[in-house]
Amino acid sequence: MNRIKYLLAVVVLSICATSRAQEIIPNTYCNPLDIDYTYMVYNSARNISYRSGADPAVVEFRDEYYMFVTRSFGYWHSTDLVNWEFIEPEKWFFEGSNAPTAFNYKDSVIYFAGDPAGYGSILYTVNPKSGKWKPTASITNNIQDSELFIDDDGKTYLYWGSSNVHPIRVKMLNKDDRFLETGVQKDLINLDEEKHGWERFGENNFHPTLKVGYMEGASMTKHNGKYYLQYAAPGTQFNVYGDGAYVGDSPLGPFEYMKNNPMSFKPGGFTNGAGHGITMQQTNGQYWHFATMALASNSHWERRLCLFPTYFDEEGLMYSNTHYGDYPRFAPDHPAKAGQHNGWMLLSYRGKATVSSSQLQIRKSTSTDDEYDITEMPLEKDAEGRILSKVLTDESPKSFWVAEANDANQWVEIEMHSPGKVYALQLNYHDHNTGIYTRVDGLRHRFTIEISEDGEKWETVVDRSDSYKDAPNAYIVLDQPVRAKYIRYNNVKVPGNNLGLSEVRVFGKGYGEKPSEVKGFEVNRQEDRRDVAFSWKPVKAAQGYNIRWGIAPDKLYQSWLIYDVNEHFMRNLDRDTKYYFTIEAFNENGISEKSEIVEVR
Repeated sequence: MNRIKYLLAVVVLSICATSRAQEIIPNTYCNPLDIDYTYMVYNSARNISYRSGADPAVVEFRDEYYMFVTRSFGYWHSTDLVNWEFIEPEKWFFEGSNAPTAFNYKDSVIYFAGDPAGYGSILYTVNPKSGKWKPTASITNNIQDSELFIDDDGKTYLYWGSSNVHPIRVKMLNKDDRFLETGVQKDLINLDEEKHGWERFGENNFHPTLKVGYMEGASMTKHNGKYYLQYAAPGTQFNVYGDGAYVGDSPLGPFEYMKNNPMSFKPGGFTNGAGHGITMQQTNGQYWHFATMALASNSHWERRLCLFPTYFDEEGLMYSNTHYGDYPRFAPDHPAKAGQHNGWMLLSYRGKATVSSSQLQIRKSTSTDDEYDITEMPLEKDAEGRILSKVLTDESPKSFWVAEANDANQWVEIEMHSPGKVYALQLNYHDHNTGIYTRVDGLRHRFTIEISEDGEKWETVVDRSDSYKDAPNAYIVLDQPVRAKYIRYNNVKVPGNNLGLSEVRVFGKGYGEKPSEVKGFEVNRQEDRRDVAFSWKPVKAAQGYNIRWGIAPDKLYQSWLIYDVNEHFMRNLDRDTKYYFTIEAFNENGISEKSEIVEVR
């Protein structure tokens, strides 16, 4: 009996020791969001096949969430704002909804609009999970890029506009009488590029000939009795696509430009853009901004979705936290830091990538004249004769590698510069001549992932060889972190004729030192006050730098993340606004202290 007690005690102690050794991994997500994006119909006549998700409309309904996305032939449901399941409705617009709007009226009915033709009936349902919707018995015109808003008093407003000429407009509807128009209609706001640099058309807010950006994607948020009319500019294909806001005391205005605009902005890093979105409130009261990112590789309209926590400061200014916006972030269930960067850094940047085969490797970027700069990479091999692929670790979603086949013989191996503690990976697939159009059932991404410390002994840490998950931007968090210097992706089968990837990203914590503070940070505001030039002394072992700025030392709400260089030029300031700037360096080990804040009048 004593021996049995002893053995039981040993087992209990062993279990406790094992339990103590297990690290608690927080729930996280990573932009662009990992959902089963729909293949687009427009451009199919030109045989251009690609997935896209844009212009999200997200609503809370009876403690759960529904997300409507441009031309997706349905919508998504979630209980946590991170994991989304597609719902195929019984009846829907033939071409899919376009720039949709949705509104939860008193937790009893969801209203929806978004006909690609720009007119149609407003749909409604009391059970969105069922996929059953009914049309109102009237037709509403001018609902392109619309926003349906029903105030607490039941008065109903429809905002709309998508133009480089016309303003955002509003008209009133009568929700109690088939949403018929009441005759109240107003012009509200328009772009003012001469004052607002971020509204200027083009990549990096520059275009050699076109000088007028697009104002679109109206969205309305009511907070503490104020009405925040949000809008997107200057164009969905650009890295500087963002959302601004005007604030008023009435849904009909007048509205005043918010001085810390844009309220959602992500011009740098891996995936750019944070425009044409919607601000919604979680059941716990936290606000979130869902928005559109520009992948823009196969087409300028190839896009993805992103999610950022959103706040209102003591002045009532609305802003989103987009710092390190495409690195892993705490999920919405985190009690104190929901949506903030969780500290996992990029381990794979400029790592040596070798591949099984190579049909094509393209380096691609959007140029300042709205076209593409395209370079077909020559076939390179290392000393052992293995094919190299530099585009897979260059932090560009537009660059891509295409294998010669789509089978279990295809693989990617990445040797990181230094060993690191790996927590998560993001696999960004590329659609290359897939021949897939519209919503297709049965698409799956099947693969395994192995890790190694020496490149010889391998351990499987992810096995999706029999997965039924469609994950074009697969974000995978390991059950427990592992020490590794090598990562190997082994393909089984993915959608399309050939395996294609734009980027394999590995996140975790390096074992070295984080960079030191940036020195010699100089800010030179140009004669055109919308423009500003930066320079600084390079920091040893830094991967890149993050410039932060805002309208006050404690309101540094915007940031621009860049790799490798020690100078930068941007054209997105408001002409008549005083700004404050700081900069920090980062690498796989962490983020430096911020430099001293610089005031620029």
